[in-house]
Amino acid sequence: MKNYETVFILNPVLSEDQMKDTVEKFVKVLKKANANVINVEHWGLKKLAYPIQHKSTGFYALIEFTAASTVVNTLETEYRRDESVMRFLTTVLDKHAVAYNERRRKGEFSKNKENKKTTRKTEEELA
Repeated sequence: MKNYETVFILNPVLSEDQMKDTVEKFVKVLKKANANVINVEHWGLKKLAYPIQHKSTGFYALIEFTAASTVVNTLETEYRRDESVMRFLTTVLDKHAVAYNERRRKGEFSKNKENKKTTRKTEEELA
């Protein structure tokens, strides 16, 4: 069992509900293949760096999971069959990426003002 992360871009013509249903469909594909889904994130409608299929925006989604390597082929076949998927990328995560993702999910890297204030206080106390 390896750790994987898959990011895919869905067609911006979809409604919010259709987008969530499509993401849920891919989660079900993973669960049916005995994968353990760790995290699902909807990043929302984002501007693309370059046009894909004559579209300048797309719905981004991320799924983190652990599974056998054969599951990735099944998932990517489903991506190719679904016309709403414009691009996808699945990567294997090493131990450092897994640790980073856990810290990111806990909110250690959030850019809120509260964290900055506490950081400044500790820097002032050290000086």
